[in-house]
Amino acid sequence: MLTRELLRKIRTIEIVTERLVRDRMAGQYHSVFKGSGIAFSEVRHYMPGDDIRQIDWNVSARMNDTYIKLFTEEREMTVLLLVDMSASGRFGTHGQEKRELAAELAAVVAFSAIRNNDRVGLIIFTDEVEKFVPPKKGKKHVLRVISEILSFQPRHRGTKIAAGLEFLGRIARRRAVAFVVSDFLAPQDSYERALRITAGRHDIIPVAVTDPLEEILPAVGLVEMEDPETGELVVFDTGARDARQWERDARRAVDARDALFRRLKMDPIRVRTDRPYLPALTTFFEARARRLRH
Repeated sequence: MLTRELLRKIRTIEIVTERLVRDRMAGQYHSVFKGSGIAFSEVRHYMPGDDIRQIDWNVSARMNDTYIKLFTEEREMTVLLLVDMSASGRFGTHGQEKRELAAELAAVVAFSAIRNNDRVGLIIFTDEVEKFVPPKKGKKHVLRVISEILSFQPRHRGTKIAAGLEFLGRIARRRAVAFVVSDFLAPQDSYERALRITAGRHDIIPVAVTDPLEEILPAVGLVEMEDPETGELVVFDTGARDARQWERDARRAVDARDALFRRLKMDPIRVRTDRPYLPALTTFFEARARRLRH
């Protein structure tokens, strides 16, 4: 059962993201995500200047006049949200957990999709796929997706991004747009092959959700830290040389991750718990639009 606090969060996300989609995102979404093809719509009388290749000879013969075929873009797509629910998503030092930020980003994508008559589905994974909500249309379905993300209690604490990607490959027969929402803290070699294979069949959008303390540690002396996925406790001197080395290693890991996205010609979305996500979304849509023009 949903608690009053959870219902309040869902309602807040609904209000904020619906307004954002209506005012800013829907047109951008429509312009950069194309439908699956062109579908026949109707016929009309031929007019001078029309493309003669579109003449419908069967209808023209029956009606003893010249008619051409009209086509429309098939807008309907399948949008899948692959959301990492490993224990590291419960971390957050600026008023919200990474998991809550992930839910809000997922809501923006989902509301944009249903405004364009697309179907939205959800895959929740940890070190295995724990929940699958099949793609559907409609606001009620989107609210269910948001609720699942906010209320879900995972059975496992670890991360295996490849598990979500491989599951996507099995259940999505036609090309889909898939937003992979994760902190991408897992070792790159644990998901690189699955990401490359899945990107060959689907349009993969990595959404990297991070917190500033995962990149820079303030020098506050000795701190006891717990790995949320393994439960291991360590005492760490944040003012020591090891802390600066940890920061350099974290920076290299992020650079390597971004280099992988570039090699696979992906347009990632990078968001942090201490910053508004709208600039990141705008940057994503602008980058995708530029790439489509070339």
